Amino acid sequence: MNLLENKNILVAVTGSIAVYKTLELIRLYKKAGANVKVIMTSSSKKFISPLTFETISQNTILDDTNEDWSTDTINNHIAIGKWANLFVLAPATANTINKLSNGIADNILLQVALAYPGIKLLCPAANTNMMHNPLTKASLKMLKLCNFKMIDTTTKELACKDIGDGAMAEVENIFHTSCQELLQDKYWKDRKVVLNGGGTIEKIDDIRYLSNFSSGKMANSLATALYYKGADVCLVTTKHTENIPSEIHTIKVQSATEMLDFVNDAISIAKKGKLSSATLMDNSNIELIRKTPFFFGVAAVSDYTPKFPQNGKIKKDDIGDNWELSLKKNTDILSSIKKDEIITIGFKAEMDKSKAKENAQNMLVSKNIDAVCLNILDDKNNFGSDKNSIELFTQNSTKTNSWNNLDKLTLSLNILNQLAQEFHD
Repeated sequence: MNLLENKNILVAVTGSIAVYKTLELIRLYKKAGANVKVIMTSSSKKFISPLTFETISQNTILDDTNEDWSTDTINNHIAIGKWANLFVLAPATANTINKLSNGIADNILLQVALAYPGIKLLCPAANTNMMHNPLTKASLKMLKLCNFKMIDTTTKELACKDIGDGAMAEVENIFHTSCQELLQDKYWKDRKVVLNGGGTIEKIDDIRYLSNFSSGKMANSLATALYYKGADVCLVTTKHTENIPSEIHTIKVQSATEMLDFVNDAISIAKKGKLSSATLMDNSNIELIRKTPFFFGVAAVSDYTPKFPQNGKIKKDDIGDNWELSLKKNTDILSSIKKDEIITIGFKAEMDKSKAKENAQNMLVSKNIDAVCLNILDDKNNFGSDKNSIELFTQNSTKTNSWNNLDKLTLSLNILNQLAQEFHD
């Protein structure tokens, strides 16, 4: 998928054992369609050869030996910064961090950093004592004021065999943060969004339950797309969330009743809002605006739940040959939430193509929601697949928008782009 197509990313590596992780980071950038160039310090070459980075990035590296000022190249410390949409320093040693904070530019990497005007992602990697040295901590504070965004280190066994804080962040987290910096937009940035996802689990006893085949993948993809767009995201789900950005606030639940409680709490917090500053047309002063929050009802909520859930395990010898399980109608989360001061988007799965669109349009009215994403299930488009097809219906529009057989992240980004056009604060 071409998530980062036509984006130019400049990656700088310094002399740390964590430099091997940067190869995987570049592979992720390239797989997402980005153009990547690499700057190497002389000490980084002690760990990995320039040829390895050139092979992975498919571009000539820039170092202190090959700066070129001819008119037909960007391989110098000024032009390469103008080329880049994002500058990522991974790994950044304590030595480089302390030099950066003092404006020192005694190698090509530091010269590029000093000349680069945009956001720089800083991914530190050092021994715990070096990271927590007061000088390094002071340097990190200074850099936060100077267009550097920190991606925090992690605690694990370090190369020196110490266990402590100082390991470079996981590659996936750096990739997610990079995507957010490159893909965020004004409409979604800092907007509070709540989603629910997965199929609810309705307890029969402590061993058995009622549920459905929902994988939670669409909710995870939509939450990730919202994060990339810059939204403040809370995901209430029954499914695993290991592959989504760690900065997304996730709440693990099981039953529909539990999900409704946490969704209501999250929506209540979202409605309190976060005041965002927006410059007026004449740029003479600042106006505070409140961005309307969104709720995406993506979860597949079980229609019925056991009327008398049991503790422990029901023995089959106590049941006999036939088991008549008494059920009651379950909580309808989408109908139950308070929809004032919030934009509500529902998701509807249908199998009957002849009535699917009519049912989706009726859902707009019956559940009093602002839009519905219709998903018609068939052999090629079913629960658990990595791709999906969606038709979007809104209250305010006489026409629909549809996307067919797209991977769920690309589909989610398309839905968000369309919703930004449909709804305006």
